Amino acid sequence: MFGNDVATVGPGDVAARVGEGWMLLDVRTNDEWAGGHIAGSVHIPMDQLMQRLDEVHDRVVCVCAVGARSARVAQFLNAQGREAVNLDGGIYAWANSGLPIES
Repeated sequence: MFGNDVATVGPGDVAARVGEGWMLLDVRTNDEWAGGHIAGSVHIPMDQLMQRLDEVHDRVVCVCAVGARSARVAQFLNAQGREAVNLDGGIYAWANSGLPIES
């Protein structure tokens, strides 16, 4: 668990969640996104989340660079009645696990 009872998943668990219909939500900035992201992820920067909440699915894996921002987003989404988890270690943990990044 991460901060305020936000559940986390490791990089190796993401594919299974996505296979079950979970949305992969990248909340990093536009520049960070342009530098590389996980294939199939949806980009909604954290500062746009409130205005774009209708684009967020009911079950979400949240992603940022190291896991701090996405943990806050997951906590917020859970408070809104969604089921959200945080990618532990963010996209850096993903890349360090040898998983692909696309640009």
